[in-house]
Amino acid sequence: MSLLDRRLLITAGKGGVGRSTVSAALALAAAASGRSVLLCEVNTQERLSGLLGTRPVGAAIGRLAPGIDGVVVRPEEAMREYGVMKLRYQALYRAVFENRMVSRFLHFIPSLPELVMLGKILFHVKERRWDLVIVDAPATGHGITFLGVPQAILDTVPPGAMRSEAEWMRDILLDPRQTAVNLVSLPEELPVNETLELAAATRDVLHMSLGRVFLNRFVEPRFSEEERMPALGAHEAPLLEAAFRAARAHGIRSDMSARYRERLEEALRFPLTTLPLLHPSRDFGRSSIDELAELLEREDL
Repeated sequence: MSLLDRRLLITAGKGGVGRSTVSAALALAAAASGRSVLLCEVNTQERLSGLLGTRPVGAAIGRLAPGIDGVVVRPEEAMREYGVMKLRYQALYRAVFENRMVSRFLHFIPSLPELVMLGKILFHVKERRWDLVIVDAPATGHGITFLGVPQAILDTVPPGAMRSEAEWMRDILLDPRQTAVNLVSLPEELPVNETLELAAATRDVLHMSLGRVFLNRFVEPRFSEEERMPALGAHEAPLLEAAFRAARAHGIRSDMSARYRERLEEALRFPLTTLPLLHPSRDFGRSSIDELAELLEREDL
């Protein structure tokens, strides 16, 4: 089954590996194929609008690019939407949920903020207003906790409204025809180790389907071994010496990239896509995301 034929794609990984970058590039690739997309950020400072070069959208769904809408999902707004949806009337929501005693009580219900945020996202999957919902999930540990909330509630809460909500959410998350978790990593020791742990937790703890690994900032080889070999310090011309140093440094990074790609492929045995390190001296913005999206369009996603 094609990755982009699912209804929900979750982008997961260690902080700093480029989850937002991959989410934005995936959204552009999906939109280029004619799909409508909702991009969701979870309880964080908004980044996707900056990457796509548009105004921030905040908690209200807004347009990020042709065919792509975006939203930042936060507990307060998600709780309000959930309350209004269930109670039908804004005034009734204020009377119940904004009552001081009720508000205090709600703060003591474990996992309620995560449940309502996840519920908002999955409601958009369920309503089919968009062909594809892409979630830029919280970093590794928080991401596992966030996605595991429905099952945790089903394991602990007796029958009732909260359990019923958790049930339909769990069913969407565990359906491989609808949902896949994509992992983002870097060709470095710690991110790769954490990616392997996250893959195991996704399969064995969450029981969710893995989609693809995106190995970000991958350095392709540019020079042959012979071109990298000349001894440093053997050249009188400073520019030539600097060129050999740069070639050697690039070779070390490309070797490391290849080694970690091989490690991930051997350990995980599901599709891996490399995304190149782009112009480190240039500001990373919409043009860079477009470049990555074009690469993904050529991939068999």
